[in-house]
Amino acid sequence: MGSEIFSRMLDALCKEVQDTFYDGDPAHDFEHVMRVYRNAELVGRQEGADMDVLLTAVLLHDLVVYPKGSAKRSKSADESADLAEKILERKGWPREKIDQVCYCIRLHSYSKNLVPDTLEAKILQDADRLDALGAIGIARTFSVGGSENRKFYNPSDPFCRNGREPDDLLWTLDHFHKKLLKLENAMHTKTARKLAKERTRFMEAFLNQLGKEI
Repeated sequence: MGSEIFSRMLDALCKEVQDTFYDGDPAHDFEHVMRVYRNAELVGRQEGADMDVLLTAVLLHDLVVYPKGSAKRSKSADESADLAEKILERKGWPREKIDQVCYCIRLHSYSKNLVPDTLEAKILQDADRLDALGAIGIARTFSVGGSENRKFYNPSDPFCRNGREPDDLLWTLDHFHKKLLKLENAMHTKTARKLAKERTRFMEAFLNQLGKEI
């Protein structure tokens, strides 16, 4: 697809997605999509990805987002891919490109614990996970914790240092130990690993300061 044609199609798709699907959860709003988009642009160009597939998948990756505590949570990525397929079919996209985009979306979820086969799907995972790290990752974590009415931390063992298994359905801070601090080693690409390392060090500094304060 020519770069100028694709750019126009992407702009139209971006506006449609923003107007139709995003009006709620600040941790998964359209600004989240745009941050992941910028991450994907940076990583994708460095790693030689098919940007048509990658950037389209980013725009459509979170069309359906169930709350963290919902029994439907595991269906979010598949339902997003199903919706993405219908949108791209309506726009007359080539079948091969649609399949590649939907594959990226279906595999992007951290909770599914799946390793993609394609570079574009790996980069979508990396770009999405980068937005769970650093300053924005801290903000998103406490936003979700607040919306789910969770306590900040377990007062007897805030940092899971006494053999307690982290439970981020009860304690917001446990999410750092259950997931976030592990993401640096889960990145697929060299570019994303470098970015993740910087953001993880920032979160560790935040946790150290928090420990002093509590």
